[in-house]
Amino acid sequence: MTKATTAMKKGGSEGAGGDTPSQLIDARINELSDWRGEMLARIRTLIKQVDPEVVEAWKWRGVPVWEHAGIICTGETYKNVVKMTFAKGASLEDPSGLFNSSLEGNTRRAIDIHEGDKIDEEALKALIRAAVALNLSVRAAARPARSQIPKSA
Repeated sequence: MTKATTAMKKGGSEGAGGDTPSQLIDARINELSDWRGEMLARIRTLIKQVDPEVVEAWKWRGVPVWEHAGIICTGETYKNVVKMTFAKGASLEDPSGLFNSSLEGNTRRAIDIHEGDKIDEEALKALIRAAVALNLSVRAAARPARSQIPKSA
C-alpha cells in the first residue's frame, strides 16, 4: 500500500504524512488510472476554471470536495460511475437536465457519469457557477445586520 493510499483511507482534511487535500486528490486521480481518473481530473479542471478561489478538501474517508462559502460539490468514484454530488443541488436551476441521480431528496442532486459519457461542459460550468452564487448568497443572508443606532456624542 502506498503512502497516498494509506492517507486516503484515513480521511479527514489532511492525510498521513501531512498530505494536503489537493495532494490526496492528485493521488486518487493517479491511483484510478482509468477513465474514472480522467473524468475526475476533468471535473476538477472545470471547477477551477469557473471558480479560481475554490478550496479543495478531503472528507468522509476519501471523498474529494470542492468548497467556496460552503460545499459546492463532491467527486466520488465508484466501480462503474463518477458521481458529482451538489450539496444544494435541489435549489439550483438545471435547464440542461444534467442531474440524473439523487433526485428524490430535498437538498442534494447528483450527476452520475458512466464510461463513455460526454459531459456538457458549458452546462456543467453554469451549474458550478450557480452553486457558488447560492453559497455566497446564503452566507451573505446569514450575516447579522449591524445596528442602525447612531453613537451618541
